[in-house]
Amino acid sequence: MNARFLKEARRGAGWSQQKAATELGVSQSYLSMIETGERPLDRGLARKMVHAYGLPASFLPSEERWAPKKFAPQHLAEELAALGYPGFAYLRKPQPSKNPGEILLMALASEHLEARLFEALPWLILKYWDMDRNWLVEHAKLHDLQNRLGFIVTLARSVAHKAAPTNAQRDAALESLESTLRSSLLAREESLGQSRLTQGERNWLKRYRPKQAKQWNLLTSWRPELLRYVA
Repeated sequence: MNARFLKEARRGAGWSQQKAATELGVSQSYLSMIETGERPLDRGLARKMVHAYGLPASFLPSEERWAPKKFAPQHLAEELAALGYPGFAYLRKPQPSKNPGEILLMALASEHLEARLFEALPWLILKYWDMDRNWLVEHAKLHDLQNRLGFIVTLARSVAHKAAPTNAQRDAALESLESTLRSSLLAREESLGQSRLTQGERNWLKRYRPKQAKQWNLLTSWRPELLRYVA
């Protein structure tokens, strides 16, 4: 977020600089320097601004050096609920603490991902299609997640026609993302969230997997018609 955007976001929220400074817990002079580019914006304050100004979660700052971390399934479910995923609407919804891109890669990096969590990922792509795609692709490549990410994008695009209203800008962005990921396709074949497959299961999936999974060298039975939620 650059200085000009921050000022416009504050004004869009209908806040004076003094009110914003009070709500954010900083001095007006400090906020003024941030809005003129004289002082850098740290991650903590950026997160506060996103929530205070009512900006989409895709504006939450991402880690510059993101790396996969272990997580409890319930924690991921709660983060998805906070992002608005209807499948977890029954959970308490605190404000999201992470950028949707981080949540997406965190899930894709897991070797044991519950089906209820996987099902949310195409929805996440469609809902937050305006997330930082450069960051997403860069970190997917760094951790060899481009095939898994590409598959999710393909699934999302396959069900996008169900979303209403249609969104030409979103569809173009996802088509571009899919094309970028396809250019760095990994040749090796891998499972998706199921690292403990037996050889028999692997053989079955290789033979009967959907075309989308075959295109991305993945062993999985997930297909568009199994997805219940569309953004």
